[in-house]
Amino acid sequence: MGGIIDNLTNAINIWNEKMAEIWILLTQTPQNFKGGHIWEIIVKIHGTLTAIGLALLVLFFVIGMVRTCTNLTEIKRPEHALRLFLRFAIARGIVVYGMTIMTKVFEIIQGITSKIMSTVSAGGATTTTIPEEIIKAVEDCGFLESIPVWAVTLLGGIFITILSFILILTVYGRFFKLYMYTAISPIPLSTSASENTQSVALTFIKSYIGVCLEGAIIVLACIIFSQFVASPPVIDSSSSAISMLWTYIGETIFNMLVLVGTVKMSDRVVKDMMGL
Repeated sequence: MGGIIDNLTNAINIWNEKMAEIWILLTQTPQNFKGGHIWEIIVKIHGTLTAIGLALLVLFFVIGMVRTCTNLTEIKRPEHALRLFLRFAIARGIVVYGMTIMTKVFEIIQGITSKIMSTVSAGGATTTTIPEEIIKAVEDCGFLESIPVWAVTLLGGIFITILSFILILTVYGRFFKLYMYTAISPIPLSTSASENTQSVALTFIKSYIGVCLEGAIIVLACIIFSQFVASPPVIDSSSSAISMLWTYIGETIFNMLVLVGTVKMSDRVVKDMMGL
C-alpha cells in the first residue's frame, strides 16, 4: 500500500519545496532575483521614462505655479521665488534619483525582514511530514479499506499541490509589483513638483513602502505556520486508517489555508496596520 501514501507524500514534498523557495526569495533583492536579468530591463525602462518624467515635472510645476500665484509680481518676491525654486529642485532630485531612493527604502525594510528571521533563529521554514503511525496504518489496511484511503490521499494531495502553487505565485507577484513600481516611478514622482498634484507622489511612495513591507508580513506568517507544523495534530492510533487520514489531512489543509490566505492578504494587512 506504499503507493497510496505516495500521493500525499509527493504533495507535501511539493509544499515543503515551495516553502523553502519562498524563504530564499524573501532574502533576495530585486537586483539579484533571477540572476539580475529582469532588473537590467527595469533599469532601461526606468531610464527611458525618466526623460518623460522630467518633462512632466516642468509641466506640473508650471501648472502649480500658475494656480498658486495670482500675478507676476508675487513670483518676483524673493521668499516666494525661493520656495518655488526649492520645490522644483527637490522634485527634480526625487525624479532623477528615484530609483536610488526606492532601492534604499527596500534595503531598510529588507533589514526588518532579516531581523525577524534572525530574532527567532529561523534558518528556514519547518518542513511538514506525515506521522509514522498514519503511514503504518495505511500500509496495514486491506484492499477494500484502501479504496477510500486512496481517494482521501488523492484529493488531499491535489488540494495541497494547488495551495503550494497559489502560495509561491503570491510571493512571485510581490516581485512583479516591485519591478513595476520601480520602472514606472518617474511618472508619479513627477507630480511632486506641484502642491495640487503632490498627493499622487505621496500615495505612490506609501504604496511602494507597503509592497516592501509585505515581505515582513509573509515571513511572520511562515514563522507562525512553522510553529503549527511543529505541533502536529494528535492522532488516535486506535482508530481506522481513514479516520486518522481525515484528521491529519483536515487539520494540515486548514493550517495551509490560513497561511495562504494570510500571504495573499499581506498587502491588505500592511495597509490596515500602517494606515497606508
